[in-house]
Amino acid sequence: MKMIVGLGNPGREYEHTRHNVGFDVMSVLAEKLGVTPGMWKAEHRAHTARAMIGSEKVILVKPQTFMNLSGEAVRALNDYYKLEGLSDLIVISDDVAIPTGHIRIRVKGSAGGHNGLKNIISHMGGEEFIRVRVGVGGPGDDMVDHVLGHFGSEDAKIMKEAFVKAADAVECIVTEGPESAMNKFNTRKDEA
Repeated sequence: MKMIVGLGNPGREYEHTRHNVGFDVMSVLAEKLGVTPGMWKAEHRAHTARAMIGSEKVILVKPQTFMNLSGEAVRALNDYYKLEGLSDLIVISDDVAIPTGHIRIRVKGSAGGHNGLKNIISHMGGEEFIRVRVGVGGPGDDMVDHVLGHFGSEDAKIMKEAFVKAADAVECIVTEGPESAMNKFNTRKDEA
């Protein structure tokens, strides 16, 4: 079983902000996998749903701990479901260092200043999990206002496509492996 975690903040005021890109991708992925709203349940400080990607069982996760404490829910679910830990974990997050709508898949790495990733690394005891990073563009002067802000209409159109692309990338990671997904979905430097 793989655990797929979309990062975001709970609460209506945070819906569809840049920092909640992980939740938005997770909603698209859940719909693609036939997960209906009634299939989600609350457990271990997260909303979870079970599904299949190919022949692999997956648990879809939207932590409800607020971004900076995401690792608490991830660790609790990992232990409860007796997963293999880092090798069974895929995390979807926003990234201000990547142009709006671009996707970057990595099999390990630092948190890159992202507090949700930092907390997961801390609670899971390592960096060797797959990340699907979705670009939300760089901030102006204020990082907090940027990541907690909403997309303008043009960027919102770009992001709608990016959510589908990121969901497709997660399916590819599970069915074909991360190397194949990186080759298909990562934006090359000359395209960024």
